[in-house]
Amino acid sequence: MTETSLKLSSPPAGQAFEATPVHGEARVADFVALLKPRVMSLVVFSGLAGLIVAPGSLHPLLAAVAILCIAVAAGAAGAINMWYDRDIDAIMQRTRWRPLPAGKIEPQEALAFGVVLSLFSVMLMGLALNWTAAAILALANAFYVFVYTMWLKRRTPQNIVIGGAAGAFPPMIGWAAVTGSVDLEAIFLFLIIFMWTPPHFWALSLYRQGDYAKAGVPMLPVVAGKAATRRQMLLYSLLLVPISLAPALLGTAGWIYALAATLLGAGMIGFNLRVLREKSDQAARQMFGYSILYLFLLFTVLILDRGPGLLAGYFPGLIG
Repeated sequence: MTETSLKLSSPPAGQAFEATPVHGEARVADFVALLKPRVMSLVVFSGLAGLIVAPGSLHPLLAAVAILCIAVAAGAAGAINMWYDRDIDAIMQRTRWRPLPAGKIEPQEALAFGVVLSLFSVMLMGLALNWTAAAILALANAFYVFVYTMWLKRRTPQNIVIGGAAGAFPPMIGWAAVTGSVDLEAIFLFLIIFMWTPPHFWALSLYRQGDYAKAGVPMLPVVAGKAATRRQMLLYSLLLVPISLAPALLGTAGWIYALAATLLGAGMIGFNLRVLREKSDQAARQMFGYSILYLFLLFTVLILDRGPGLLAGYFPGLIG
């Protein structure tokens, strides 16, 4: 970074957002923020689920390397996304404090950081695990950066529907890290997140519609209106429930998972119906919060449903 950068200060009510100079180098925390750690955590957890439920097992050290690669690659994609979107991030209320619009990191530093981490994660996955997992990891990053960030996000209200595929790859990557292949069971893990993403993100865009409109991002509520968005959210949630039962039907999970998926899916539909009925920002916020909890609990139960067999595979000395 240069010695003088920009720091964004919160303006008094009614005044425009302004930048004031600040001195010093970027902190480690600023580079961590580039990785979008909150987003990364759910990505990593879904990748862990794919790795755990896959048939077979890995040495614990190799399993840790696989998860590290997924985490680093997800963070790298986030850094490149922030580099490309720094202009609209400076406009939107929820993103203007990110390191680039805040002037804490230079654009070229963020880009180099993301590219180096992307290449590192893919190469490490290929050398330590297998090149099938590495190829899917590279595809996921390329899809997020080139297809979603650079192509779809600013051009079509279907940006989240198509671009959401990038966030659905991690369980497939975890599965491939163990098996070296992409099987039907892994594809359905992909489809669960793919169908979950639109209602999850559209809930956010409902109560952040003004932000997206101001930045010129054609999110569905901006282009088609909130009513159409609420209907689309419900449709995707209705489709999500039967797809979420596929792991039980394919033998990847058992009846405990099937019961949990049914109950959690009913909650997803219930929150969407409330959004449709109440038409309030509060209902959309609660739907957004529940959708995060939904995916976390769904994959938690998927992991736990493996039970003693999981521990026996990864830690054979613990269970006879």
